[in-house]
Amino acid sequence: MLKQKILAFTISMGLIAMPLSVFADSVPGETIVTLGQNLTETQKKALLAEMGAPSDARMVTVTNQEEHKYLDGTIPSAQIGTRALSSAMITIGEKNTGIIVQTNNISWVSNSMYTNALITAGLKDANIVITAPFEVSGTAALTGIMKAYELSSGQVIPEEVKKVANEEMVKTAELADSVGNKKAVQLVAKVKEELAKNPNMTTDELQSLINRLAKDLGITLTDDQLNSLMALFEKMKDLNINWDQVGNQLTKAKQQISDFLSSEKGQSFIQKLKEFFSALFDAILSFFK
Repeated sequence: MLKQKILAFTISMGLIAMPLSVFADSVPGETIVTLGQNLTETQKKALLAEMGAPSDARMVTVTNQEEHKYLDGTIPSAQIGTRALSSAMITIGEKNTGIIVQTNNISWVSNSMYTNALITAGLKDANIVITAPFEVSGTAALTGIMKAYELSSGQVIPEEVKKVANEEMVKTAELADSVGNKKAVQLVAKVKEELAKNPNMTTDELQSLINRLAKDLGITLTDDQLNSLMALFEKMKDLNINWDQVGNQLTKAKQQISDFLSSEKGQSFIQKLKEFFSALFDAILSFFK
C-alpha cells in the first residue's frame, strides 16, 4: 500500500485531506498516469498496481531530458540523475474541492512541498499519487504532474512558471534541511499568501515581509537563505501567475485541514497518534527501569 504521510501534512500548513477535484476543463473521474521512461516493464507493472491505476487510465511518459529541462540550475545535475524513474497518478475530481498528495519512496520532497509548488504552477483540485520503484529524492516528479495537467486540461503552463514551481519545491526542501519541514513550508506558504494580496509589493517590502514572517515562525535565516528566497519570490512577482487562485487555494488548504481535525475522522486520528506516542514513550522508559 502507498504510504500516506499524514503527519507531515497535518503539521505543514494544512496541505492535506483536501478532497478530490478538477483540473480546468478536465472530466471528473479521469485518471492520468505518468511513468518514468527508464522504468523496466516489471517496475511499471508494480507501480501501476501499487497506485491502483485503472485499466483505462491515460498513460504519459516522462523523460530524463524533460526533468533536466526544469531542474538544471536549481540542483546539481548529479542529483537529477540520468534516468527518469519517478511516477505519478492524477485523478480528476469535482470543482472547487482542492488537492491531496500522497507519496511513497520519496525521501526529500514532502507532500506539502509538492502541494505548495503545484498551487504556484496553477494546478488545482486533484488527487495526486507520487511514487518510485525505490527511494528517490522526488525532485523529478513535478515535471510529470505538470505534463499530465497540460494534456488533461488542454492548457499550457508557461515554461517560466514550470521552472519557478520546480525552484520553489527545491528551495523549500533545502530550507527544510536546516529549519525543518513544517517551518519551511509555512514560511513559503505565508509569503505567497501575502503576495496574493499584494503582488506588486516592492523589493524592500518583500524583504521586510520575509524577515517578519521568519521571525514570527522562530526562523533565523542566513544571508544566503534570505537571498535565495528573495530571488525566488522576485521571479514569482514578475510572472503571469493567477494570484487570486493561489490565495484561494491556500485559504482552502487551511480550511480543509481545520475541518479534518474537527471531524470525527480527524479526532480519531489525533487520538491514535496520542496513543502511539504514549506507547512509544512507555517503551523508551522501560529501558531505564
